[in-house]
Amino acid sequence: MKFTAWYTLRKFVYNNLHNEDYETRLSRAINYFLIALIMSNAAAVLLESVHQYYIRYETFFYYFELFSIFIFTTEYILRFWSVAEADSFESAWKNRLNWVKSGGAIIDLLAILPAYLNFFVHFDLRFLRIVRLLRLLKLTRYFVSLQILLRVIEREKGSFQAVIFILVIMIIMAAAGVYLIESRVQPDVFSSIPASMWWAVVTLTTVGYGDVTPVTPLGRFLGALITILGVGLAALPAGILANGLANELELRKQELELRFRELIQNSDIDFILEKEKIEEIRKEVGLTQEQTQDIILQLIREQKEESLKQEREQYAYCPHCGKKLPE
Repeated sequence: MKFTAWYTLRKFVYNNLHNEDYETRLSRAINYFLIALIMSNAAAVLLESVHQYYIRYETFFYYFELFSIFIFTTEYILRFWSVAEADSFESAWKNRLNWVKSGGAIIDLLAILPAYLNFFVHFDLRFLRIVRLLRLLKLTRYFVSLQILLRVIEREKGSFQAVIFILVIMIIMAAAGVYLIESRVQPDVFSSIPASMWWAVVTLTTVGYGDVTPVTPLGRFLGALITILGVGLAALPAGILANGLANELELRKQELELRFRELIQNSDIDFILEKEKIEEIRKEVGLTQEQTQDIILQLIREQKEESLKQEREQYAYCPHCGKKLPE
C-alpha cells in the first residue's frame, strides 16, 4: 500500500513538472510561478548592479536569492526523482541518467550550482550576478519559440561549427598578413600576430572601430579585401539560421497536418465545433493561428472534394443492373 502511494505521488509530480501533454490548473500555476520567479531573478540581478539600490535593499536581495535557490533546488530534485516515470520500459535510474544529460537538466543545474560553490570558493560578486542570469535559459522550457530556436541550432550545429572554423582561420590569416605588412610602420600597434587579431576581428565582422587601422597602401588594400570577405562571411550564420527555421516550421506544419488527418480518419475532431482541441494541438506543435487556419482550410477542401468524388461514383452506376452509366 505504501509503495502504491509512493508511485502515485511520483507520477503526480512527473505529470505536473515533465509531462507536456498533461495540463491542469495546478500545472499551469506551477509554470506561471516558475516563469515569474525566473523573470524576477533577472530583474534582481539588474537592480543589484545599481549601487544605490543594492545598498538600500541588500537584505531583501539576499533573502530573495536564498528563496530562489531553495525553489530551484527543490524543482531540480523533484524533476530528478519523478523523471523515473518517463519511460516505463527503462529502469528508473536509466531514465534519470538520460534526463541529467539533457540540455534542460544542465540548464537547471547551472542555475543553482554557482550558489552552492560559493560556500566553498568565494567568487567575485559581479561574476555571481552574471552567472545568475543563466537562469533566463530556464525559460526555454516554457516557450515554444525558444524551443524551436534551440532545436534549429542543435540541428544545424555542424554548419555553425564549419562557419566558426572558417572564421577562426580567416582571423589568423588576416592578423598574420597585416602584421607582416604593417609591423615595420606601426610597431606599437601591430606588435605581434596575437595583437593584430583585434584588428582582424573587427574588420572581418565589418564593425571597424577605427582605433587600429593600416596606413600603408598594401595594408589598406588587404583591409578592403578582408572587409569584403567579412560581409559574405557574416551573412553565412544568418542564412543557416533562417533556412533552419524555415525547415523547422515546415516540419511542424507537416506534423500538425498529419495529426489532424489521423483525427479525421478516426472521426475524433470537428473543425467547426472543437476549437479548444485544435488550439491545444496548435500550441503543442508551436504554429501560429494563421498557419493552423491555412492547414484546416486545406483539409476541409480535401474533405469536400473527397465527398463529391464519392457522390459522383455513387450515381455513376445503374441502381438496378450495377452497370456504369455513360457520362
